[in-house]
Amino acid sequence: YIPLYKSSDGEIVSQFEMKGVEKLGLLKFDFLGLRNLTVIRECIELVGKTIPLLEINYSDPKVMGELSSGDTVGVFQLESSGMRDVIRRLKPTVFEDIIAIVALYRPGPLEGGMVDDFILRKQGKRQLVYDSPVLEPILKETYGVFVYQEQVMKTANVMAGFSLGEADLLRRAMGKKIASEMAQQREKFVNGALKLKHPESLAQKVFDLMAEFAKYGFNKSHAAAYAMVTVQTAYLKTYYPEAFFAALLSSESGDQEKMGLIIRSATDQNVK
Repeated sequence: YIPLYKSSDGEIVSQFEMKGVEKLGLLKFDFLGLRNLTVIRECIELVGKTIPLLEINYSDPKVMGELSSGDTVGVFQLESSGMRDVIRRLKPTVFEDIIAIVALYRPGPLEGGMVDDFILRKQGKRQLVYDSPVLEPILKETYGVFVYQEQVMKTANVMAGFSLGEADLLRRAMGKKIASEMAQQREKFVNGALKLKHPESLAQKVFDLMAEFAKYGFNKSHAAAYAMVTVQTAYLKTYYPEAFFAALLSSESGDQEKMGLIIRSATDQNVK
């Protein structure tokens, strides 16, 4: 189908870019290898008993307390200094907070002030305002802020009568920011909202809000899967620290700097 090229390290690469490859009917897959999954497996083997990680309390107060301290060495997604600062300020209390911060911790939302806004709302330092009562059930878990693409889709579904298939097309149009497509979607959204007895001014305002947040919108199911691994690593670190740090050291055994960091963190927690 396409010409191939062998790179200097022996990797076989297509000579056409992604869009061209798509036009020829081929599909691009991303396969992610996570070292953290090996750490989880080895930690459980060292503990020597079955730990049903799919059945733990993902809002465990003790785990959330440990995360809030900012000592997140070895915790998936939360190891960078910037993320440690955010998690200290946020003080997560429920699993949904972790999902949201995984989705929000990207250049766009950080620069746009969304992360700070989210933290202030969570802490009760900024008022939660819903432009319409129908938005509250959709935005409550993110303290009145559009964070996920799924929230945009649900809003179109509930407020303007879009089917979920149509709502997905709206999400894609917003992501691509094609002006002509956006104008069509706006008209459809406003007309749908009018049929459901919402004022036009409200419909226009909510569409503008969604379009603004679509620049930063993230896929919730993706963030939730990541956040599950975050909480699983944090859970093992909280309840089985010796086994966790041992597995972590094995995982990073080639990196002197990281090993030093892990040993310091273990020492701080009185893990021999």
